[in-house]
Amino acid sequence: MKKKVISALLSVAMVATLLVGCGGAKPATTEAPAETKTEAEAPAEETAEAPAEEAAVEAGGLIGVAMPTKDLQRWNQDGSNMEAQLKEAGYEVDLQYASNDIATQVSQIENMISNGCELLVIASIDGDSLGTVLSQAKDAGIPVIAYDRLIMNSDAVTYYATFDNYMVGTKQGEYIRDTLDLDNAAGPFNLEIFTGDPGDNNARFFYGGAIDVLQPYIDEGKLVVQSDMIAFEKVATANWSTETAQSRMDAIIASYYADGTKLDAVLCSNDSTALGVENALIAAYTGEWPIITGQDCDIANVKNMIAGKQSMSIFKDTRTLATQVVQMVDAVMKGGEAPVNDTESYDNGTGIIPSYLCEPVFADINNYKELLIDSGYYAEADLQ
Repeated sequence: MKKKVISALLSVAMVATLLVGCGGAKPATTEAPAETKTEAEAPAEETAEAPAEEAAVEAGGLIGVAMPTKDLQRWNQDGSNMEAQLKEAGYEVDLQYASNDIATQVSQIENMISNGCELLVIASIDGDSLGTVLSQAKDAGIPVIAYDRLIMNSDAVTYYATFDNYMVGTKQGEYIRDTLDLDNAAGPFNLEIFTGDPGDNNARFFYGGAIDVLQPYIDEGKLVVQSDMIAFEKVATANWSTETAQSRMDAIIASYYADGTKLDAVLCSNDSTALGVENALIAAYTGEWPIITGQDCDIANVKNMIAGKQSMSIFKDTRTLATQVVQMVDAVMKGGEAPVNDTESYDNGTGIIPSYLCEPVFADINNYKELLIDSGYYAEADLQ
C-alpha cells in the first residue's frame, strides 16, 4: 500500500516537472493569472491533479470487520458504528456477522484474508478458536485488532481495543455495595450471581471486578448466596444467553425463594443475562423486587429500568469505541503505531497485547436520559 502511494506521488512530481519545462524560463512558483492560461495548459494541469486524487483513494484500503452475532443488540450497534466511521475515514469495509457459530466466523475471516483485506478487526465468538486462521493473517502480513473481546493464544494479535472490563465489574459490585449500604447495614442480604460465556475472556474480568468488591461481604456473612453458586464456573452463562439465564433463575427461585425468602440483589454481568433473570422473577417471584445490575443499556433493559425492574446498566458508548478503533486502524494503515493506554493488563497467552481501554459509566433511573437520549444514542421514542 505504501509503494502505491509513493509511486503515485512520484507521478505527480514528474508531471509537475514537465509542466515547469513547458513554461520556459518562468520560475516554478510563478502562476499565470487564471484569465491568461491557454487552452493547452488547462488539460496539463488536470493531468497533474489526477494522480493525486488516485493516491488519496488508494491511501484507504479494505478493512475486514468480524462481529460475533446479530442476536444481541450491542453487536449490531458496534458493527454499524464501526462501518460508518471507517467509511467516513476513507476505507472500504467488509462487515460480517457469524450467528455465534465459530466455524462461520473462521470461514468469514478466511474469506476476508483471501479477498485482500489489509487489516482485520475481530470481535471473537470464542477467544481460543481463531489461532489457525489468524496464523494465515500473520503470514500474509495483515495486522489484527481484537475488538472488545481479547483473542487468546495467538501471536497474530497486534492490538486490543475495549472498555475497561475489570472496571465494568467493579462498578456493578460497587453499585450493589452502595445501594444496600453494606458498610453500615446489619444484613444479612441475599445475593445471586450471573456472569457470561466462559469462552469470552471479558466475562472473567467482569466477574473478577465485581467479586473483588463483594467477596469481603460474602466472607463476613453480610451477603449470603443461598444457591451457593459463587465460583465463576458455576455462575457462567453459555453464549450470554437470556434463555439459559432465565432457566437457571427459574430453578434458583423454585429451590430457595419460593417460600417467601427475600432476594435482595442479583449481580448480572450484562443485559442479556439480566433480562433472563427479570423474566424469571416476573413469572415466579412474589417478593420485593431485588437490585439487578446489567451492562450495554439494551433497549429492553432500559425499558425495564424505567419500569423499576432493573436497577442499572453499564453504558459503553459503542460510538466512542468505534472512534478509537478507527484511529488505531488509521495509524496502522499509515505505517505507524496505534495509540494505546495500557501495556500491562491483557496477556493473551503469548504475551501482553498493547491495548486501548475506554472508560465505562453506569446508567440508572436518575441519569439515563442524559446519557442515552440527550447524547443521541437513542431517541426518546425508542424507550417508550
